[in-house]
Amino acid sequence: MLALALGGFGIGTTEFVTMGLLPDIARAFDISEPSAGHAVSAYALGVVVGAPLIAALCARVARKKLLIALMVAFTLGNIGTVLAPTFGTLVLARFVSGLPHGAYFGVASLAAATLAPVGQRAKAVAAVMLGLSVANVIGVPGATWLGQHLGWRDAYVVVAVIGVATVAALWRFVPALTSMKITNPMTELGALRRPQVLLTLAVGAIGFGGMFAVYTYIATTMTDVAGMPIGLVPIVLALFGLGMIVGNIGGGILADRGVDRSIFVAMIAMVVILAGFVLAAHNPITASIGAFLVGASGAALAPGLQTRLMDVAADAQTLAAALNHAALNIANAAGAWLGGLVIAAGLGYTAPAVVGALLAIAGVLLFTLTVLLQRRTT
Repeated sequence: MLALALGGFGIGTTEFVTMGLLPDIARAFDISEPSAGHAVSAYALGVVVGAPLIAALCARVARKKLLIALMVAFTLGNIGTVLAPTFGTLVLARFVSGLPHGAYFGVASLAAATLAPVGQRAKAVAAVMLGLSVANVIGVPGATWLGQHLGWRDAYVVVAVIGVATVAALWRFVPALTSMKITNPMTELGALRRPQVLLTLAVGAIGFGGMFAVYTYIATTMTDVAGMPIGLVPIVLALFGLGMIVGNIGGGILADRGVDRSIFVAMIAMVVILAGFVLAAHNPITASIGAFLVGASGAALAPGLQTRLMDVAADAQTLAAALNHAALNIANAAGAWLGGLVIAAGLGYTAPAVVGALLAIAGVLLFTLTVLLQRRTT
């Protein structure tokens, strides 16, 4: 479990550290911050493309070998980020770095659920996702601080080192996973014919975008709106990560008691918190509390969505589990893009929270429809 979570730690660090370093990347390449946000979207789109392709094409590959291969590819993508000479090549490197993301979490989550005791699948999935949450407490603030003081490229050097360590840990500590069912590409692609799979993915793609709309531009929001010194921004990133840990653990516990109920609770909480962040962002203390709560509500949603997809996907669980992270990164790309759009329109750095609250409301409505359709079919 720790080896699997270490991979999540590396992935979480590289996914979110870019958001904390957007001002530095923008200055380095002499572009605007909304334009620099394309690096965030490129990583997210890499996840969207890579998750279904890898999960389907590698359906016959032994699970442990696949996990190791995915982390090798992840490490190489981050080395490319360190060496990128232009912003265009940086965007390409971020896209490549994102390709293994969804498949890794999908396979790792299924491995955890397979090994978990009866009635504790969601907790096991949350344990793997915990690596991503811890990344936002330790990895992202640490790498952000390093990037601000030594140069943004050094943050990705740290990520590459984590990737190498994960490859070694997976090889040494993860069992052969022979009990996991090996399928085939056509069986996995069958998940795309199941309405409940597609609707649940859409809920994540829309509803989760609110968190990313705020978090993508959190560094400038804290300095320009809340009036916080830039040196304290890593502390806010750590608070966001602590919120993710609390939300991740709480979401896993709630999902084991009732998957659909846990999703409703997390999404309604997200609506309220994002709407409140519009006002909270004007004070450094309330903005910091708001960042914690945004992270908590977002992370609480993930275990429920992941477990629900495993329930409704039948024999196509690998693709469905991987597509969950593709959906969440569609939310990442859409949230970053929409947040940048309203900022570029001159509406200010609190406007992304308004966009986020509207996305979360849309997610609640769509999930209500999803549950009603499932009950009617049953």
